[in-house]
Amino acid sequence: MQVQLNARQQHILWATVRHYIATAEPVGSRALVEEYNLGVSSATIRNTMGVLEKAGLLYQPHTSAGRVPSDSGYRIYVDQLISPSEILAKQVEQVFHERLKWEDWSIEALLQGAAQILSTVSGCITLITMPQTNTTRLRHLQLVQLEPGKAMLIVVTDAYETHSTLMDLPVTQEQTPLDSEVVERELQILSNFLNAQLRGRSLCEIATLSWNQLDREFQRYGDVLKSFLGELSRRQVSGTQIMIRGVSEVLRQPEFAELQQVQTIIHLLEEEQDQLWPLIFEEPEGEYSKHRVSVRIGSENPLQPIRTCTLISSTYRRGTVPVGSVGVLGPTRMDYETAIAVVEAAADYLSEALK
Repeated sequence: MQVQLNARQQHILWATVRHYIATAEPVGSRALVEEYNLGVSSATIRNTMGVLEKAGLLYQPHTSAGRVPSDSGYRIYVDQLISPSEILAKQVEQVFHERLKWEDWSIEALLQGAAQILSTVSGCITLITMPQTNTTRLRHLQLVQLEPGKAMLIVVTDAYETHSTLMDLPVTQEQTPLDSEVVERELQILSNFLNAQLRGRSLCEIATLSWNQLDREFQRYGDVLKSFLGELSRRQVSGTQIMIRGVSEVLRQPEFAELQQVQTIIHLLEEEQDQLWPLIFEEPEGEYSKHRVSVRIGSENPLQPIRTCTLISSTYRRGTVPVGSVGVLGPTRMDYETAIAVVEAAADYLSEALK
């Protein structure tokens, strides 16, 4: 989200979010004056909070109440105003090493232990998937032009299963369709190149390859290829069980006071885990991609039961291939620095355990 804030606005937004996370109470200017060294008057803070409200970063739940961060406010807070605690991440990883001995435990027992530690430290619901043993590999890939502007991508696996999808063909810089003969020639060359590069690789591995290596003239096909192969990889592993811990703790938070909301979340976690897969088993983008952590805040979640929650997740790997995921689910009013750090630490620990 592109919202430009000056230093004072950033500092007051940071203090407001931090105070609300700690208290679960709407935040007023007096509380910020008393709790934080902002170096400005209460009137200045009120005016600045009004500006932040007009920008959609804060809102008032009631006319006479203080202000509460919106999903957009949390997004700015996460992307621009905090950094995951590297010290905490190392401490949590040390706890994993001390309490869990992967040499002596089964994989399932190891993941159950990791999930329990993670839910205790984060105070959130923990979601950890079993590592994938699926070895489905690509046998053949073909791109075929169907009509101007449309093509079909066909993938055949080593089990002779066929998967296909329609894709929009790119246009020239002048926003006009490419010549049909040119497209047919490009698609055949690209198909040959991809088969030479990808044949025999697992779908999980293909889904995480960097498409920056494609020749410049084929770069425009990269996004749709990556998207489809990533979705195909997720389909292959979507039946795997998700281990869940920490439900009773997080449901004590005031955000979950309504019984119906609690029931819809529990139903999703217990009965509709396949819907969670595309969310927790994905490569992160944006600010936290460098931490290999995906952060979905409130309305950014496409599933209705968790649109008042934040889902933070990361994949763990066997070598360079992602084989499972670890995540936490809690109210948008969560300690983001801690949650991001512990998810990253858990993913690193599990990746090390699977070497």
